[in-house]
Amino acid sequence: MKLFNLIRIALKALQRNKLRAFLTMLGIIIGVAAVIAMVAIGQGSKQSIQDQLSSMGSNMITIRPSSNQTVGGGARLDASGLQSLTLDDVKAIQKQATYITAVSPAVQSRGQAINGALNWPTTIQGVSPDYLTIRDWPLKDGITFTQEHVNTADKVCLIGQTVVENIFGSEDPVGKIIRFNKIPFKVIGVLGEKGENAFGQDQDDIIIAPYTTVQKRILAIPYIQNIYASAVDENSSAQATTEVTDILRTSHKLKATDEDDFMVRTQAELINTFSSTSQLLTVLLAAIAGISLVVGGIGIMNIMYVSVTERTKEIGLRMSIGAQGTDILFQFLIEAILISITGGILGVILGITASRLVTLFLSWPTLVSQSSIMLSFMVCAITGVFFGYYPAQKASRLDPIEALRYE
Repeated sequence: MKLFNLIRIALKALQRNKLRAFLTMLGIIIGVAAVIAMVAIGQGSKQSIQDQLSSMGSNMITIRPSSNQTVGGGARLDASGLQSLTLDDVKAIQKQATYITAVSPAVQSRGQAINGALNWPTTIQGVSPDYLTIRDWPLKDGITFTQEHVNTADKVCLIGQTVVENIFGSEDPVGKIIRFNKIPFKVIGVLGEKGENAFGQDQDDIIIAPYTTVQKRILAIPYIQNIYASAVDENSSAQATTEVTDILRTSHKLKATDEDDFMVRTQAELINTFSSTSQLLTVLLAAIAGISLVVGGIGIMNIMYVSVTERTKEIGLRMSIGAQGTDILFQFLIEAILISITGGILGVILGITASRLVTLFLSWPTLVSQSSIMLSFMVCAITGVFFGYYPAQKASRLDPIEALRYE
């Protein structure tokens, strides 16, 4: 019997029991939709985290004092109070590193930003002019400070959008004087909006000033707290990290047996860590949703058994007029595959729709990939064959005479 005729017979059989066929498909529809929606949520979260971390500077390398240092009695020191990084380290990296394009020392402090009667608790970050290049942070308005401002420890600053909104409102802040912990600063520029980072911190709630100004006038410290650097490109981050580590070990006169008194971290490491965690959660969500597909497959097997029992006489009649066992096998197998594939198509539509609704109403990032859709179709076809084969085989092995006698 030709394949076209088998498909036509299978379609007619399904049309005779439309409601039953739809209810059988329902398990597949829900299963496929759940898999696509869960994978879309997982992939969307992964992409969102990668974008947020990249927005902080995809080539950025952060160097901090090591928190493993201890004092007498084994008490662990707070990394922010350690003095293992100096300007000599910055100069050594600038002079010797070949995989580094920009370096900036950094110090920071918390305090109140005041403009007239308005005030706002925020962070002031003391850096060099290269910091904005490292962070890939453009200005929205005004100008940035220069190396001359750093050399003379001028009281100038750049402010983020959150600070602007809370102490200036709709007023243009450029050229105005604000106070930070009673120290006056002239606002010479406004930073472009960055939004929240992957850790939920508002990147726009910040004041940026020359590091020498923050060192001398606010913190009164001679050392620096962090060093930020930018690798040549993302692929060079590992070489840059190794190079910086070797330079700092030499600068700090550490022996081969000594532990590093600093930590070097890259954005690539954070991205890989978050991505692997997100990928694990995506697989877990997809596996849980995939249970629905198994349930749907069992539903197909169950309904095909019922169909074989109901159509025993029809099977006997077809065999008596010349139909082979393989014709009966393929007839019922095609029915199972049609139910599964149709359910898969409807499930894909429902899954994509559900993903869009999640983004629309819950503001969760989602990303529907072609691979998840293709995988769903493959699983549907395999489910139809796997769960439909045994009932179809049972139908093909019926004795025609016994089948004709069946009541």
